[in-house]
Amino acid sequence: MNNMYNIQQPIGLLGGTFDPIHFGHLRTALELYQAHDLAEVRLIPCYRPVHRKLPTASPEHRLAMVRTAIADESALKVDDCEIQRKGPSYTIDTLEAFRQTMPDTPLCLIMGIDALLGFPSWHRWEDILKLAHLLVAHRPQYHLPQTGIVANLLKQRLKHHSSALHECIAGNIVLHPITSLDISATDIRKQIASGRNPRYLLPDSVYQYIEQHGVYSISRV
Repeated sequence: MNNMYNIQQPIGLLGGTFDPIHFGHLRTALELYQAHDLAEVRLIPCYRPVHRKLPTASPEHRLAMVRTAIADESALKVDDCEIQRKGPSYTIDTLEAFRQTMPDTPLCLIMGIDALLGFPSWHRWEDILKLAHLLVAHRPQYHLPQTGIVANLLKQRLKHHSSALHECIAGNIVLHPITSLDISATDIRKQIASGRNPRYLLPDSVYQYIEQHGVYSISRV
C-alpha cells in the first residue's frame, strides 16, 4: 500500500490530437504546472482519437509539432506512448501503462470542463479515477451540472486545494480557472489552407514546421 511518505511529486498528463498544437494547449499546461506544483506536464498526442474524427495531420507530424512547440520549456515534456501503441487511444490504457512504471506518483489527468461534462461516456471511466486525479481546466462560461453522474462525482470527489493532488495517488477532482484562450485548431487549419497567416495563435516554430512540410496545405485539407 502507498502512504504519504513515499508518494512522489505529481505529474500532469495532457492528451489530445494537437492538430496542430497551439497556445491554448500550451498556456493551460504551463498554468496548471505552476499552480499545482507538478513535477512536469506530459503532452501525449493520440494516435487515433475515440470521440472525434481522425486528425488531418499524420501522427508523426503532430508529434513533431509538439516537440517543436515545447523545445525551450523544461516544464513540458512530450510522450509518444499512444503513437507507439497505435490503435484507438483509450485514456485508461495510457494510465495503466504509467501506473506500471510510476506506482508512487500521483497522475493528474488534465482535461477541459467540456470533457468533464462528457466524462461518463469515456471507456472504463470509473477505473480512470482509480488510477488518476482529474485536474480540470475550468472556463467561467461553463456551468457545472446540479444533477446526474458528473454532479454526484463532484459532490464525492471535488477538492479545493492542490494538496489533494499530492497526498494520494488518485481519485480526486480539482477545478482550476484558466486564462481563456479561445483558439480553435480547426480554424487554424482553415486559415493555413486558405493562405492566411495564423501567427499569434500558435508558436512561430510550429507554423514554420507546418509551412516547411506542407502539413495543412490546400491539397491536404
